[in-house]
Amino acid sequence: MSSHRTGTIEGWRSAIALGLADRLSLLASPTFAIMALLTGILSAGEQGMLCTASPASPLTGMVAMYGLMSAFHSGPWLRLIAGQRGSAHRP
Repeated sequence: MSSHRTGTIEGWRSAIALGLADRLSLLASPTFAIMALLTGILSAGEQGMLCTASPASPLTGMVAMYGLMSAFHSGPWLRLIAGQRGSAHRP
């Protein structure tokens, strides 16, 4: 009987861990988007301090990196939205 109880507890632990992993994956994209926004706002004054002859490309720097990371980690959000739309159209 104790092995059945242990199996049930392990099953619950596994389900909780998977649920937490799903929720954690939803935090990455908004976190990187906020970091991109804050970096863009806080580094706006530093753009005049750059001593380059040519203008900097908008695809370089930390703002672009955080923006791309936000886009690359948006998969869980897209799956969540697609799942909600799919369940809304089902009878």
